[in-house]
Amino acid sequence: MKKIVVVLSVLMLLSSCVSKKKFSALEAKNKETQDLLNSCTVKLNSCLQEKAGLAATVAGLKDYNQTLANTSKDMAILSTKSAENIEKALESIKEKDLKITRMQDALTRKDSVTLAVVTSLKASVGISDPDIEINVEKGVVFISIADKLLFKSGNYDVTDKAKGVLAKVAKVVNDKPTFECMVEGHTDDDSFRPNAVLLDNWDLSVKRSTAIIRVLTKDLGVNPAQLIAAGRSSFIPLVPNDSAENKAKNRRTRIVVLPKIDEFYEMIETEMKKKK
Repeated sequence: MKKIVVVLSVLMLLSSCVSKKKFSALEAKNKETQDLLNSCTVKLNSCLQEKAGLAATVAGLKDYNQTLANTSKDMAILSTKSAENIEKALESIKEKDLKITRMQDALTRKDSVTLAVVTSLKASVGISDPDIEINVEKGVVFISIADKLLFKSGNYDVTDKAKGVLAKVAKVVNDKPTFECMVEGHTDDDSFRPNAVLLDNWDLSVKRSTAIIRVLTKDLGVNPAQLIAAGRSSFIPLVPNDSAENKAKNRRTRIVVLPKIDEFYEMIETEMKKKK
């Protein structure tokens, strides 16, 4: 019996370690994507400024040519140099317009994907339950489910009531086979006596994450390749752990929905690299 307990403890520690590595890689990927989006926004603003400057240049050149035409005896002859400058300026404006349009289209498509995900989730899960929150942060969709809907205190066995909620989430995930979902377990800061299975809140948060993933995959048919298990213990509280009510808010499971929008960012990056 002792050998079985030791083996289970080692497997749990290895599972937690792998989850944290996957989570760190996911955070790095999300940061890289956000940095690219910020760079795109800066470049877009620069393009708009350049366009405005070029438009002003064209207007000035037109006024200059009109002055030459009015004061010249031969109104049919314009300055060759001025005409060339106008042509180049107009061509540059067209190029800037095309570049801006492509970047705006890519950003719009990305926002449309995120909005579609939120709308679909809210329609399936429902928005009237105060214990279920769906929101968007930095282009990522989050579903936060209160602990009392999922588990009993200090336990990681998924309740029957929770399976009804998870079935609605599973439907959305199954409809989006290219998405990935990270299941994050969060606890309050209450400590408990270690036992053969759980050493601390880290273990509890990870076990709750993997318990939900087992329900999603074994009972609700979600592709395991789409899911990532993660435990955050008590270190990402929503509110201070200074009352029973606040601790209840901090005990939660958060499902992070990650649409595959890499192709949109690749299109933006391609446009940014053009004509550097």
